[in-house]
Amino acid sequence: MRRISILVMLFFVAIFAVNAQSQVKHLTLKSEVLGVEKSYSVYLPDGYEKSTERYPVLYLLHGAYGTNLSWVDERFGNMRKITDEEIASGRAKKMIVVMPDARGIGKRNAEKNMGYFNVENWNYEEFFFKEFIPHIDQTLRTIAEKKGRSIAGLSMGGGGAVVYAQRHPEIFGAAYSTSGLLDHRYRPLMAGNFDSTWTLSVARTSPVEFLRNASEKEIEKLRTVRWMMDCGDDDSIISTNIDFYIEMRREKLPIELRIRNGNHNWVFWRESLPLILAFSFE
Repeated sequence: MRRISILVMLFFVAIFAVNAQSQVKHLTLKSEVLGVEKSYSVYLPDGYEKSTERYPVLYLLHGAYGTNLSWVDERFGNMRKITDEEIASGRAKKMIVVMPDARGIGKRNAEKNMGYFNVENWNYEEFFFKEFIPHIDQTLRTIAEKKGRSIAGLSMGGGGAVVYAQRHPEIFGAAYSTSGLLDHRYRPLMAGNFDSTWTLSVARTSPVEFLRNASEKEIEKLRTVRWMMDCGDDDSIISTNIDFYIEMRREKLPIELRIRNGNHNWVFWRESLPLILAFSFE
């Protein structure tokens, strides 16, 4: 009987998700900081257009070689379908999901200007916090405060999520890294000029080094963020994720670690997305 009840529940969740009137919009923002027009994508939950309700926002970062479309693409992240299902089931709260674009200029969206940090003549992090988040709060019905924002990402975006939450703990209530690239010195996944931006920006501020040099005041601020690390047991960068987890535990910071079967690929990251959605807002 219990199995039948679960199957019936899953059936209605699937029906609701199929009929959900969520939207994914692909938009642009003219950046004065970067001097270009930047693309981004936004998931709006079912009912957004017909209500006056305000929603929490998950900033979902793509990895190297990706764009703002990577999480949306059905061949890769398939985030609209997954998010509809997780919200319909009640496992995740209704939320807005914002997917920024941190592609580079070059082959496979890599090389020059790729990444989430300030480098010479390309101040992406400044753009993100001075222009992008304010723009989202001004144009969408967001909960424009710490408890209404979380950040997550995969690979390069996982590293970006961790560093952003370390540097700006007053902005985000939760941070989730899946297969996070946390140290540029581990390059088994890198090829060509992949690390041109990462090396310049993160070499000075790797998350582990940040913790080891943090003041008591900085540590206390980090304590106001909920942290989650998620990595595959066959992922070649798993050691850096474990190192970060150990350092966070040493400081008694609120972090969880999930090591699951998997590798550094979209199969693993699609399975991460429901976990990200559920973790983002309590």
